[in-house]
Amino acid sequence: MKELIQNILDLAKLKKVDYADIRVVRRQVQEIEVKNGNVEALTHDEDMGFGIRILFKGAWGFACSSKIRKKEMEDVFGKALKIARASSKARGEEILFVSRPPEIDRFKTSIAVDPFSIPLERKVDLLLSCDDIMRRHKKVKISEAFMGSYETEKTFASTEGSFIEQEIVECGAGIAATAIEGGEVQVRSYPNSFRGNFATRGYEWIESLALLEHAERVAEEAAQLLMAKSCPSKVTTVILDSSQLALQIHESIGHPVELDRILGTEASYAGTSFVKLEMVGSFRYGSPIVNIVADATFPGGLGTFGYDDEGVKAQRVPIIAQGILVNLLTSRETARHLGKESNGTMRADGWNRIPLIRMTNINLEPGEWTLEGMVADTEEGLLLSTNRSWSIDDKRINFQFGTEIGWEIKGGKIGEMVKNPTYTGITPQFWNSCDAIGNRDHWQMWGTPNCGKGEPGQVAHVGHGAAPARFRNVQVGVMK
Repeated sequence: MKELIQNILDLAKLKKVDYADIRVVRRQVQEIEVKNGNVEALTHDEDMGFGIRILFKGAWGFACSSKIRKKEMEDVFGKALKIARASSKARGEEILFVSRPPEIDRFKTSIAVDPFSIPLERKVDLLLSCDDIMRRHKKVKISEAFMGSYETEKTFASTEGSFIEQEIVECGAGIAATAIEGGEVQVRSYPNSFRGNFATRGYEWIESLALLEHAERVAEEAAQLLMAKSCPSKVTTVILDSSQLALQIHESIGHPVELDRILGTEASYAGTSFVKLEMVGSFRYGSPIVNIVADATFPGGLGTFGYDDEGVKAQRVPIIAQGILVNLLTSRETARHLGKESNGTMRADGWNRIPLIRMTNINLEPGEWTLEGMVADTEEGLLLSTNRSWSIDDKRINFQFGTEIGWEIKGGKIGEMVKNPTYTGITPQFWNSCDAIGNRDHWQMWGTPNCGKGEPGQVAHVGHGAAPARFRNVQVGVMK
């Protein structure tokens, strides 16, 4: 493989391109879906290929193939160069790519148990057992369980002399119960909605989720929601649990601070951003207790890696400090707009996609409160948990989220359960209303394996660490 890669780099130098890199990626995926006592899907896929990116006279060219042979790689290089040459004749602003010292390294996810070493029967039995427990409740009409294991091996090399090998292992699981009565449908999930929670860890992560221990509670809460009172419509105080807050961070902070969206080069699929370059360093994004970091080094985070797909080492960088926007997610190409170097966020969804700016682990730093103390300090409000739906405009400023479940807070105590809770807001106003954040004991990392962006579409695995947090004067329920 090294000889094949070096041949391409030598060819790039011979053709006198400004820059070139090659990524060789092998990925295997195992997913198991169980529904109502049956194995609905069981897949084990593997693919391998390479992509070549060339910078020529200020324009990019990219081409790829699944055939890793010398002649094929040379042909693909020729296609990428042809595209770059054509692009250079029609380009707008010239792409500036400041050279970097080469990186020669190897990175591997730290795991205790390889998830692919666990017998398939054992995994299926666990999911079926959870499914069976949930279906025992007479009002649960749909029971589901999911488990996924992922392994990615990447080799990156560039004309600058970098040669980086990475092996990244991820896995996760989750369960969900749907209770139905008459025309009412309610869902409860664990440990999170949309298939569960995921991490760059081994099978020990799935075992730590203790799915069996939560199956009965999940079914019971789904049934209880059928008879619960509806979410009121009013302006009130809201406490979001850490799983819901993770999605709030993702949609209203993570995406808006991607610099390609701000510059307008990522617009048609997922929109742009309300954030402007001139806001960096002065814009009050949130209250003084809001501190957000992009941390690709956090152990176990789904957005954790050794190097991004431009060969930039993983970093931990502040994005919002004491409520002020201080940085953005950048690439080698875009960081110059801030007068900085890339903070290592360029990643591609496989060998056949060009890298884009993607979130890493976008984390809300813990505060000083316990959840119990936060509730006790709240005279009236709602505690909301587990995302059910979300909607946000193309500039990431107006949003509405729905959660699976909520509880009233009255006189500093948890009260009745409420169903179909929703809340709306405007991004900077919402984050400026944050007046309490849970401490490290309540802080948890959540993995989001389905972040979409780009055309053709790419799916990224990202993480968000958060503790429960309180927000004042929030509109909940249907606005009148």
